[in-house]
Amino acid sequence: MGSAELPRVRCETRVRAAVPRVWDLVTDIHLPARLSPELQRVAWLDGAPRPAVGARFEGHNSHRLLGRWRTVSQVVRLEEHRVFAWAVLDEDGRFGEPARDPAKALASWCYELGADGDGTRLSQTAVLGPGRNGVTLAVERRPDRKEEIIALRLEELRAGMEGTLRGIKELAERAG
Repeated sequence: MGSAELPRVRCETRVRAAVPRVWDLVTDIHLPARLSPELQRVAWLDGAPRPAVGARFEGHNSHRLLGRWRTVSQVVRLEEHRVFAWAVLDEDGRFGEPARDPAKALASWCYELGADGDGTRLSQTAVLGPGRNGVTLAVERRPDRKEEIIALRLEELRAGMEGTLRGIKELAERAG
């Protein structure tokens, strides 16, 4: 599958706060753990103090069907006040051979920001694959339900992303 064919979901909101304020929130890797139903906690790795291309952080996740697992993410794109993107890697080999190459990510995530009048247009995108992930395992077990499995996972991600964006919006607007 080419990257244009990979399952993806994108959510967007308008925040009544300046881009730098919203940027500070989206680049705080600890914030989504407070807002997400799946991500439980995160920590920078290798002594990284903040986002930079190549910086890595671990995430600890929990899902009612998949249980608990750890991922390692690597920042793959960082354009101050515009783009913060990372690839989620399966360094522990939970879904197959351990993968440390962002080109074989089990998922990729991206925040994009843009000035919108006196506020900020904020979007978040998640792309599943191209590496093996929980959806891959579920589809292998039930290939006859592939479309349903993918649709259900994308809907779960959409709900989580909408909650995260809502939380970022509330925090940014409360702070001014």
